[in-house]
Amino acid sequence: MGAMLNLSFVVTVILFTISSHTHGYDPLDPFGKIIIKWDLLLSTPGQHHVLATLENMQEYRHVEKPGWKLSWHWLNNEVIWEMKGAETTEQGNCSAFASSGNLPHCCLQRPTIVDLLPGASLNLQVANCCRGGVLTSMSQDHANHVSAFQMTVGSSPDGPEEFYIPYNFDIGVPGYSCDNATSVAPTKFSTDKGRRKTQALATWEAVCVYSQFRSSQSPKCCVSLSAFYYQNIVPCPTCSCGCSSSPCVKDGELPPYLEQKHDPEEEVSPVVKCSDHMCPIRIHWHVKVNYREYWRVKITATNFNTMKNYTNWNLVVLHPNLKSVQQVFSFNYKSLTPYQNGINDTGMFWGVQFYNDVLLQEGKIGNVQTELLLKKDMGNFTFREGWAFPRRILFNGDECVMPSPDDFPRLPKSASAHSSSSSSAVISSVTVVFCFLLHHLLLLV
Repeated sequence: MGAMLNLSFVVTVILFTISSHTHGYDPLDPFGKIIIKWDLLLSTPGQHHVLATLENMQEYRHVEKPGWKLSWHWLNNEVIWEMKGAETTEQGNCSAFASSGNLPHCCLQRPTIVDLLPGASLNLQVANCCRGGVLTSMSQDHANHVSAFQMTVGSSPDGPEEFYIPYNFDIGVPGYSCDNATSVAPTKFSTDKGRRKTQALATWEAVCVYSQFRSSQSPKCCVSLSAFYYQNIVPCPTCSCGCSSSPCVKDGELPPYLEQKHDPEEEVSPVVKCSDHMCPIRIHWHVKVNYREYWRVKITATNFNTMKNYTNWNLVVLHPNLKSVQQVFSFNYKSLTPYQNGINDTGMFWGVQFYNDVLLQEGKIGNVQTELLLKKDMGNFTFREGWAFPRRILFNGDECVMPSPDDFPRLPKSASAHSSSSSSAVISSVTVVFCFLLHHLLLLV
């Protein structure tokens, strides 16, 4: 069993490494991606009306604050005359249009677009806009996994009047890379309560995928383990996310909030509490209770980051017994079966809205926890050789550093010996009773 666990660990590491390098392929979410879609709604010489949509097709990975920042490169120095549902961060030099009496919204060859904030004026809103660039995952909140905006694109004074799709897309979120847009079947729109369908003049799509290696050079979370039958806690591996020589907040020190520059449009670099692992997030898996037909696990996520609350956080866990989850307390839970092949060993956990969907920054209340009850699969259930512990854990879509399988909590040798002797005693007792009954049966004959 130990050799099998070691092999499983090695295979997991190899798969993760391959998946991170090969353009962000995720074996737990093989179809996960963010799609940038451009629908050309109306086109006249020199002026084109476009609906742009960002759709998060990932099961568990979301885009949190400060949100997406979509940029691209115009092919012929086009300009944006008007926008609804979003805005550019800069207008750029529009002096070429000074004599027109009306300046464009943006004249940059590479504009950067941001979503409007909640509460934007109604005359500036469109459907699926105005969430500050936040895109939820499909599993966690399917209603808010799309962002959209409209714009009127104009030709430059010396440019062609036809519409050309831009190139070199970027959504401005660490870890994502996008390919160039390709032409697809025109989008159809439902009107009059579904009785009529209209369609775009043309539609293009660009696909963006995530790689943890592109997002950060170091991991962002780690896992510690414990069990009721093991006296020690197996901590996160030392230097999981960095080493103690890195800047950190020591016990008794005040976090350097006031020393940090807080740009609401930029991600704040983590400043973590000093620890051996130096990770912003620690996940603890505790095998709590053993029942006759069930077993119970407690999961705790602790925030060591003094600079950030994690809103709409989620956990993804890989364990063979998740196919037999009976009850999850105080968290939402969904089974993930990406390949539809009957293997049900991966699950997603996230907080209950307005209760524990925000993992607060480091401190006494900077943690969330749940317990789950699992039914024993008598075909393979065991506490031996670390079987009761997860194979992989991801926090907000990023792989957490696991202890080595050799360090997993083990059953005490006395318990194993007692288990063997008890089994032998039961077999011996059954044999004696059987012989006794057989002897009396023969006497009666």
